[in-house]
Amino acid sequence: MSTQPIAVNRTFEKIAALQANVERVIRGKSEVVQLCIAALLSKGHILLEDVPGVGKTTLAHALARSVSLSFQRIQFTSDLLPADIVGVTIFNQDQQEFEFVSGPIFTNVLLADEINRATPKSQSALLEAMSEGMISIEKRRLPLPEPFLVIATQNPVEHVGTFPLPESQLDRFLMKLTIGYPNSIDEKKLLRAGGAQEALEHLEPVLDAQEIAELQERVATIHVNESLVDYLMHIVHTTRNHPEVAVGVSTRGALTYFKACQALAMVLGRDFVIPEDVKHLAGPVLSHRILMKDRRGLRGDSTPEQRFVQRLLTEIPVPR
Repeated sequence: MSTQPIAVNRTFEKIAALQANVERVIRGKSEVVQLCIAALLSKGHILLEDVPGVGKTTLAHALARSVSLSFQRIQFTSDLLPADIVGVTIFNQDQQEFEFVSGPIFTNVLLADEINRATPKSQSALLEAMSEGMISIEKRRLPLPEPFLVIATQNPVEHVGTFPLPESQLDRFLMKLTIGYPNSIDEKKLLRAGGAQEALEHLEPVLDAQEIAELQERVATIHVNESLVDYLMHIVHTTRNHPEVAVGVSTRGALTYFKACQALAMVLGRDFVIPEDVKHLAGPVLSHRILMKDRRGLRGDSTPEQRFVQRLLTEIPVPR
């Protein structure tokens, strides 16, 4: 198998153009942008947990505009109903029959803003859509547009009036990411530019839905050495059997972890996965799928689960 970088072919050119376009709006956050593109290419969903005002909504908008995809935003609140998400069947007086009026979930990129403010009943309206790309409505199953990407946001420091996402819902998200504050240089440029809104409004698409679908299909062709598969599975199995862990990584989590490694390798211009891909994605892909028995030390820069995953990476030998 050739190890020549994909940068010389059209595949990497497309991905590089997409990343550069998003970074016209989201400055100084190359790693976050790369991970979001990897999630899109591996058909995964993203949970952005961060303080207000750091660009979570802007990132979702920029990604959708850069790929010429339809975009919808739902502001999750305590009185939001499942019908407000998926749609409702109404009686058409003119036609004298019932017809389905689709909700905002019928889009390519769905921003679920402050998802933890909605009740579990409303949160669960996303489960089937995120897992299967389908919606069940009165004995009918309706397909969602392809590609379909959910970018959900939540505020980690505000707990009043919120409903924490259950494990079954968290497991549907491929990655849990934080954007963080920009560095002083990028923030100064942002202040001089008057914010990111103008750049966002002038953002032109560089790819279309068909090109994204082709890139998604190509992810499965990225080579993963057998030793790296064993390394990945060693990490996953350790989370299931460790005495400090109450709930380990599911089979769904292992499958998405594997695919995310392939997608990240492709985003970084390679047609093969390396150990650094597996290590780099362990935190974003696995931490929210683990529940520790001891939840002390929840507040701070990282959760007990994130610290546990980072410790695993230092203890489990990397294949050579």
